[in-house]
Formats: sequence, structure tokens, C-alpha cells
Amino acid sequence: MQSYSKKRQRNGTVAKNSKSLRILTVRQRPGHPTQGFMNVGGTVFSCALGSGGITANKREGDGGTPLATMRILAGYFRREHFAGKRTRLAMSEIDAPLGWCEVPDDRNYNRPVRLPYAASHEHMRRDDRLYDACLVLDWNISPRRRGRGSAIFFHLARPDFSPTQGCVAVTARTMKRLLPYLNDRTVLRVVR
Repeated sequence: MQSYSKKRQRNGTVAKNSKSLRILTVRQRPGHPTQGFMNVGGTVFSCALGSGGITANKREGDGGTPLATMRILAGYFRREHFAGKRTRLAMSEIDAPLGWCEVPDDRNYNRPVRLPYAASHEHMRRDDRLYDACLVLDWNISPRRRGRGSAIFFHLARPDFSPTQGCVAVTARTMKRLLPYLNDRTVLRVVR
């Protein structure tokens, strides 16, 4: 048993008394390329993946979830819908003029922007509530490369786990369960 615990700690799962998670590992669900399983210290949660499945060559608009290890940088939440803000991550409240630029040639590509914004963008205050809790992953953040994908988030899933645009999504219940253990050293690792 001790070697198993040591192995679990070495692999970045919740160590005794640490109260933090280092690695969230995501794999495709067999036979369902747009759904996955997230392994968190031996506990497995269902998740939604991008409409393009997992891809090693992520491109803007392909719907693919990047095959990558991505650090969780910070997050956004909607206070009126998602009270589970308790976390060690830097979290900002989503207000109506918050957007995220998705145009590769724009100077604010893959960055938050204030709306109205001339270039194509995502509205962070969504009616479908998928971003009620939305964590920013460091995919194509620094350095930014044009056309390599934008707005790759860890956010809330639809009830049927239908595909995302390339993000990883879990239920609100799972997100509330994980948030207290996440910090800016936690990574989300998408593997095959």
C-alpha cells in the first residue's frame, strides 16, 4: 500500500494533507471521440471534449481538443449562478461586456476583450451557462501563434455531454468538487 501512495503522490494526485491537485488527466471515452474521462487521483469523472475529438495539430475552428499538457492559469465565474468560487485560483466575475477574441489576425487574438468589439469574439456571459465557471488553460497563450486555437477552457458541460468547441467540460457538481483543490500549478493533461 505504501508504494501505491508514493506513486500516487509522484504522479501529481492529491497527496495526504496537501489539499491540492497537480494533474487532471483526460482521455477519450472509447467509441465516443467527443466525450472523455477525467482521472483525478484515481477518481474518474465524465467530461465533454471538442467536436473534432482530441487532436495533436490544433487549428482555429477545427473543434479539436488539444493533445497537450495545459496549466490552469485563472478563471471566471458568474456569481448569480455559480456560488462555488472557493479556490486558490485567481477568479474574476463575468460581467456583460466580457468577451474573448478568436480572430488570428487581431492584436487581441486569444485574449479577453471588452464588448462591443469589432473582431469576432465569444461572449463570456453565455445564456446556456456553460461559462458560469470557466477556467483559462494556457493553450496558445504565451507565446501566441496565429491560427493555433483560442478560448481553450475548462468549463461546465451540457447535461448530455454534447461536444464543445475544443474545450474540456464537466458537470457543475464536478467543478464545485474540484475547485477547492486547484491552483495555478495544476495542469490538465489531455492524452490518448
